[in-house]
Amino acid sequence: MLDSFDSRARAIVDHVTWAPDWAVSLIVFAVATFAALVVHRVIFRVLTRLVAGKDLFWRSLVQRGEKPARFAIVVFALSVAAGVAPLSPGQVILVQHLLLVAFIGMLGWLSGITLGIWATLYLRRYQLDVEDNLLARKHTTQMRILQRVGATMILVVTVAAMLMTFDQVRQYGVSLLASAGAAGIVVGLALQPLLKNLVAGIQLAITQPIRLDDAVIVEGEWGNIEEITATYVVIRLWDWRRMVVPLSYFIEHIFQNWTREDSSLIGTVMLYADYTAPVEAMRAKLEEVVNASSLWDKRVVNMQVTDFKNDTMEIRMLMSAGTASRAFDLRCEVREKMIGWLQREHPQALSRRRAEIMAPSGISFEGRGDGPTNGTVETGSRRRAPN
Repeated sequence: MLDSFDSRARAIVDHVTWAPDWAVSLIVFAVATFAALVVHRVIFRVLTRLVAGKDLFWRSLVQRGEKPARFAIVVFALSVAAGVAPLSPGQVILVQHLLLVAFIGMLGWLSGITLGIWATLYLRRYQLDVEDNLLARKHTTQMRILQRVGATMILVVTVAAMLMTFDQVRQYGVSLLASAGAAGIVVGLALQPLLKNLVAGIQLAITQPIRLDDAVIVEGEWGNIEEITATYVVIRLWDWRRMVVPLSYFIEHIFQNWTREDSSLIGTVMLYADYTAPVEAMRAKLEEVVNASSLWDKRVVNMQVTDFKNDTMEIRMLMSAGTASRAFDLRCEVREKMIGWLQREHPQALSRRRAEIMAPSGISFEGRGDGPTNGTVETGSRRRAPN
């Protein structure tokens, strides 16, 4: 049927003698493009009405496929027009070659859109905006990395296939395709960092030492993983700065991940108090403060005397929270309320330094009304007064 249409259309064009062949060819291509756009518009109006009441996936599929479909219909119409237009053999070869390159680009474009739709469909079952989103972050991170790596590979293969259609640069296309983007010796050195990070991205997607929204410490900075691309990671620091780190960093260097398996963390508050501090009362007050806080996850609360210093004893208070940010806020709240309680109820428990100066017999030191009257005063160290 298509061959019959081509023969009839060519017969009509052959009878056009009032214009040169190049003008007739342009008219044929313009008519074919206009007809393709009209057909595309009609088809997608019908499809839009058909999916109006259907699932979001089908609506997004029609919406995202509109431009590639328009491009495909135009390429098909131009290929038909090339067989009808009065072109010379050389011009026919050139037009067919250009249409072949456009067809390869269209296939790459459709492959990228298909990959994106599939990733979106896969991730619809996971929600990141919930309290316990560990499983969602795991799958989202894996899918985003693989999607970007896949998109990069689609681009490389598409460009390689386009180059292979040209005899003059076919060897570069073969080299690009064979080395998965290295382009052989010509650009191998230039693409080495890119390939290194692409391989690191595949490793991260499989092993997942980091995920989206993980709390990490990198280069001494604390922040959350905000974005993972095919070549680098963006970390949102606590003060809203952004740290950009190559993917290979997380394979080659040591870093801390506070939410690797569980988002819950144990916060630590260190307090240095006098030896006369009421430890049991402080422990009871800590439990009271933590129980009254909405940041506590009801799992861990504890207080221990962990060390003795020259003038103070070291007290460690532990409390758990559901996330790293909540743990930080809970630690600050405990510090504020514990030190305020000690200042009001047990001021003598605050750290202070003592010294005893022993005077020779017959000599006395006059101090303030609340100071010692037996020849000793409290200062910074214990020492004997000079004779």
